[in-house]
Amino acid sequence: QVQLVESGGGLVQAGGSLRLSCAASGSISTINGMRWYRQAPREQRELVATLTIGGSTNYADSVKGRFTVSRDNAKNTVYLQMISLKPDDTAVYYCAATTGGGWYWGAGTQVTVSS
Repeated sequence: QVQLVESGGGLVQAGGSLRLSCAASGSISTINGMRWYRQAPREQRELVATLTIGGSTNYADSVKGRFTVSRDNAKNTVYLQMISLKPDDTAVYYCAATTGGGWYWGAGTQVTVSS
């Protein structure tokens, strides 16, 4: 079992920045990848960024050049640094951990970008 807790969301003006955190606990050694998703009202959940155990990253086209995913192994935490935020980035952001035994999700953190 893996437990994930997101934090760092909030209200920010367009053009601003936020850094989201995803703290993992439990069976950390089983994690082989981490992902950030987001879901806006009345929209499907969208994959935003991936981070493999080897350190490779991938981003949705809509956030490339603005979002950066990283990790601190000592803190068992993955981050999503977001800059140049737009109103379209408004959503609940979720982190997910992939393991050989399945996926685990956090409860999400709300990001609201005002115009």
